[in-house]
Amino acid sequence: MTTFQTIDAALKKAQTILVVSHMRPDADALGSTLAFTLYLQSLGKKVTAWNEDGVPEKFQYLPQHHLLTLPSPTPQNFDVVLVLDNSNKKRVGTPMAAVAHAGFWINIDHHISNENFADLNYVDPTSPATGQILCEYFEELGIPITLDMAGNLFAAISTDTGSFQYRGTNSRTFLAASRLVERGVDVADLSLAMYDCQPKRRLNLLKHALNTAVFLCEDRLVTFSLSLADVATLGVIPEDNEGIIDHLRSVDSVVAAVFYEELNDGLVRVSARSKDPRVNVSTICAQFGGGGHPLAAGTRVRGSLAEISEKFNQALCEAISHGS
Repeated sequence: MTTFQTIDAALKKAQTILVVSHMRPDADALGSTLAFTLYLQSLGKKVTAWNEDGVPEKFQYLPQHHLLTLPSPTPQNFDVVLVLDNSNKKRVGTPMAAVAHAGFWINIDHHISNENFADLNYVDPTSPATGQILCEYFEELGIPITLDMAGNLFAAISTDTGSFQYRGTNSRTFLAASRLVERGVDVADLSLAMYDCQPKRRLNLLKHALNTAVFLCEDRLVTFSLSLADVATLGVIPEDNEGIIDHLRSVDSVVAAVFYEELNDGLVRVSARSKDPRVNVSTICAQFGGGGHPLAAGTRVRGSLAEISEKFNQALCEAISHGS
């Protein structure tokens, strides 16, 4: 694994830099992208920040979110492409086609399934969020963290750790958060925007999920499927889906939870969560071409909802039975 110093030296030599993350972004992906974009701008670099989905409505509380846009329709050249919170190039999505040429690639990430696809890779699976890695990056190199950078990094860490409660949250996490609060982050206001400003349609989706959830494996596995017909009926958008699975996972008997989402392109998006380290959902997702963390992973598989859910449920039930 490369060092922060090596990465920073490479970035300082570059003039045009693209910062990207994964499709269907979460606050860790977007907050990390925006924080690093702000840092690179402070160095006088020509910085472009893209995401396949831009900045979804629910994340527009992030400071300076306007800096992150949809990819250009015309492919462009960059000295460096910096990929954050992303384990492989495929998950970058449409920004890949908008890169005509890149001098080299840098990847900073925390997923254990990372493929080390870049020329310079810094991958730390012991960190629960890429935002935490960036806090340590700036701290180690003595780089000042502005208030806007701090707000983005705090959102990245808070959301990816489930408000500091997921397994993997460690003393470094609280130290990073403390330093960001010292920079001026208003935890109450930011938490209100992150957790208590949901659209009503998301509540309708939650009601639907609770009413249609299926319990399997002696109630140790719970699943929820969302078809395209359901999407049309409920009037929901992709960003509304995030976090629904956590409500299902909270049942006391449940070891693992899975959300199946039918997509327009004939694919099914699978999001899996586990509460037991013996049930590694990253390993199971890898069998279906995906990956992630041992307790939170996902994949996209071509097929029908019924077909994919049956196969994935069977693999997960076997893992649960073996783990117990």
